[in-house]
Amino acid sequence: MSSSRPDPTAKGTKGRKALTTVLAAALLTAAPVSATATASPGPARGASPGSGAAPTPADPSPLPLHRLFDNTGTAPDGPVPPGHGGLDGVGNALSRDDLAAAGWAPGSRLTLDGTPLTWPDSRPGQPDNVVADGQAVRPDGHADGHADGRGDGRGEALSFLVTATGGTAGGTGAVRYRDGSRSTFALTSPDWRSGPLGSKIIALPHVNGPDGRREEAARLYTVTVPLDPGRPVDSVVLPRDRDGAGKGADLHVFALSVREPAKGWTGTWAASTGGYTTVGPWRDQTLRLAVRATGGGPRARIRLGNAFAARAVEIGGATVALRGDGAAAEGRPVPLTFGGGERGVRVPAGGQVVSDPAPFAVPAGAQLLVSIHLPGPVEAAPVHAHALRTSWISPPGSGDRTADTGAKAFTGTLKTWPFLTGVDVSSPSPRSARGSGAGAVVTLGDSITDGVGSTADADNRWPDVLSRRLLEADRPPVRSVLNHGISANRIVTDRYPGDGVSRITGGVSAQNRLERDVLSQPGVRTVVVFEGINDLRAGTSPEEVAAGLRAVAERARARGLRVVVATVAPCGGYPDCSAQVEARRQTLNAFIRSDRGLFDGVADFDAVLRDPAAPHRLLPAYDSGDHLHPGDAGLTALGESFDLRLL
Repeated sequence: MSSSRPDPTAKGTKGRKALTTVLAAALLTAAPVSATATASPGPARGASPGSGAAPTPADPSPLPLHRLFDNTGTAPDGPVPPGHGGLDGVGNALSRDDLAAAGWAPGSRLTLDGTPLTWPDSRPGQPDNVVADGQAVRPDGHADGHADGRGDGRGEALSFLVTATGGTAGGTGAVRYRDGSRSTFALTSPDWRSGPLGSKIIALPHVNGPDGRREEAARLYTVTVPLDPGRPVDSVVLPRDRDGAGKGADLHVFALSVREPAKGWTGTWAASTGGYTTVGPWRDQTLRLAVRATGGGPRARIRLGNAFAARAVEIGGATVALRGDGAAAEGRPVPLTFGGGERGVRVPAGGQVVSDPAPFAVPAGAQLLVSIHLPGPVEAAPVHAHALRTSWISPPGSGDRTADTGAKAFTGTLKTWPFLTGVDVSSPSPRSARGSGAGAVVTLGDSITDGVGSTADADNRWPDVLSRRLLEADRPPVRSVLNHGISANRIVTDRYPGDGVSRITGGVSAQNRLERDVLSQPGVRTVVVFEGINDLRAGTSPEEVAAGLRAVAERARARGLRVVVATVAPCGGYPDCSAQVEARRQTLNAFIRSDRGLFDGVADFDAVLRDPAAPHRLLPAYDSGDHLHPGDAGLTALGESFDLRLL
């Protein structure tokens, strides 16, 4: 079988290993990086670690990734020409037309899971990825590894844009620092045609083959590996070909880059994308989204996301303002720009964009309006479904109303947050995000954290209560609270399947969204995990949920975060909260309360909410009425009970 991987020395071609039909049984994997030795394997996006020996010390001299490309994995729509082996060596390839529609044109700068990456700048028929085989790479973002000289090689993480052919593929790679030290990591990717959708960064709707285009999802994945932020990276050695996790499988690397720290930015508001739903269609309309800041700062920027999409979305313009009465702004909205001064921006499928810093002072605890013009048409959007906050939309064809101070143009209402995933503020002083009173805490949870059961438009979620306590504290350990609760979310399994238009908005699993919703958030110091009841109600064993919590904790701590886990609240009286579910809950809570050194702290939310006379049920005064979700009083009790010293 011929290969589409020409030898970079032009002395011939290397034979392709036989393609297998092994399905990807695991998700992406990355092991924490140790400064001096191979780290203990730890999952990224909830997977088992890869295996294989690390590259030997006799690594080759590093080169920029594009100079190592030896496989042509993309092709224009239509039959792949004979002799073009394609991504898998047998003539199948990613669609260049789908990639362009997704905003992944050759040379595009993409922000994926918080890391800027460059999609290969190749012409049709040219190599655009490298099959991992022990190559030494000078990563994107390295001063002498990228055309614009960005960065000096220092960063908090190393991100790979990858996929696999022939089944799950991966192995052990290495990071070489400039001081001569070295560490290893496990890097694994699922198969491009059969891997899980919940952990992919993008799924393209077609595969091009010898017979033309087929309706079949093709997956690409991101994997992120922790780095020592104090030491510049010299080079990265890819896993060797023989390390493949699946026999006959190949690991394809399209891009890799060092993720730099937030550098003085901290999130003040955030929301998780829980699904991709039908909207409108919206045509030349403006969204005016209402959000509440937690921490304050002298400058602001917004983050827009297009998770779960297959096509890019055009943003015509955006502004930010303090909210007055309803949809009216308090003062003239401040215009936002992107990419160094552009009014509009194209948000790629699966990616994010961050606005340029704006001279807009955000008071701590302020109500904000973020207005976004959508030239359209937009027929589906990534959303946070349970905003519990009224936002507004102008009529079809009303144009760009982002600069409007008044509310007259905003005649429709929204109960979701589409596209907007975060508002950040600059630090009021040069203190580190790890310093006293700086940084943010992420609350990672399900519907109770999302605020289901609380009064709409009142900001009575328990993270809101925690935020108000921090604002009143003399020396708060953090200043911002980022609520990443998603109603119906689970730790182990995906509620939303991870791709395509759906009415389901419960999100992918906490493990699959951890990188996007926690690890890539700016200025995060601590994560509080409060979920698991939806897993137990769905039949997942307490042992599996405990393993998921352990995986989340290991990955977060490997990135320098504190991890606090809350016990699971009772739900007796809710239709599916059976005696079996209660038994599972007790087992899981016993694991959480046990002192095993897995977590930095435990918040006993079960003890706060349960009825002492019937511990399997919520205290009646705290019950919203459905016996699963606390009401305003119960959520206030959770926020008031949280020990600020845990942050």
